[in-house]
Amino acid sequence: MRIGCVPESLPEWMVLHTGNVPTPLLESLGGLLLTRQLMAGAKLGIFSLLATGPLFAGEVAARLGTAPGATEKLLGALVGARVLAFDQGRFALAPLARCWLDPESPTSLLDSLLFRYDEWRFTENLEQFVQTGRPLDVHRELPGEAWGRYQRGMRSLAGLSAGEVVQRTPVPAAARAMLDVGGSHGFVSVSFCRKYPALSAVILDLPAAVEQAAPILARDLAREKLEGRVVHRAGNALADDLGRDAWDIVFVGQLVHHFDDATNRDLVKRIAHSLRPGGVVVLQEVIRPAAPGEGGQLGALMDLYFALTSTAGTWSFQEMADWQRSAGLSVKAPVRLRTAPGIGLQIARRPA
Repeated sequence: MRIGCVPESLPEWMVLHTGNVPTPLLESLGGLLLTRQLMAGAKLGIFSLLATGPLFAGEVAARLGTAPGATEKLLGALVGARVLAFDQGRFALAPLARCWLDPESPTSLLDSLLFRYDEWRFTENLEQFVQTGRPLDVHRELPGEAWGRYQRGMRSLAGLSAGEVVQRTPVPAAARAMLDVGGSHGFVSVSFCRKYPALSAVILDLPAAVEQAAPILARDLAREKLEGRVVHRAGNALADDLGRDAWDIVFVGQLVHHFDDATNRDLVKRIAHSLRPGGVVVLQEVIRPAAPGEGGQLGALMDLYFALTSTAGTWSFQEMADWQRSAGLSVKAPVRLRTAPGIGLQIARRPA
């Protein structure tokens, strides 16, 4: 997948493919403004308000307490971004926004957009990172309120692919115990427990994550009537005892990009010991291209982002499979998620 200039007419398509379009200008300035207007629409409550029905620009400004002229400019820009529609003087959510920006939609990404404000600040350190090689440690530096935005944002993203993850994971017969390492909000565990009635899950995560994620998990458990089947355990997966022959499934979602090779290798080895015979470990990750230029732009961007914000970056299927083989596990074929482009599952099983 590539993020960039998208032609809106045949002449634009023809000019773009001549190579004479100043794409660095359009992608930098256009990308900056597009990102910020979406963030502003979420923060100011425009998408939530218009989810209730079409309104004139003046009505939007009056209800939100914003400046009428400036509000109309932002609404017009959001129409250009195709997240709003304009008809007979009134603005409404476009079908795209009904799916992704309506707070009542099961696939709403509003909380993820609000976390962009924190990520905006993270990216201001990119040049310093390249000059010094010293990354941020966002999990140590996030203030309490940002932890809340982070957890809500991660929960909204999990809703995109959790169903497919459950469907494509080979769960052992009669599985009853799952460990969700770094699972915070717990939606993946909830999704597994919804499908497998005999299964219960423990989510192991940092104390700050558990504190902010607990209300999110409680809400999802109540909605699914699964109270008591998914619980939090505050701790540190790199130091805590994971048990031995304790789990049928160990799920590690979007976590190994925070650690270097040696740390991940040790973590997977400890997970292998914690599995019951026949148990599976699932590493869900943004997949790094095997070489620059391969695998699309998204993988390279996320590799840079995670290198900036933690201590490593993304990993390839081959590297994750090597950790699993070194731990004595039987490696399965990689799974590329259809519902989350650029993200995949590297699954392995403990021999029975």
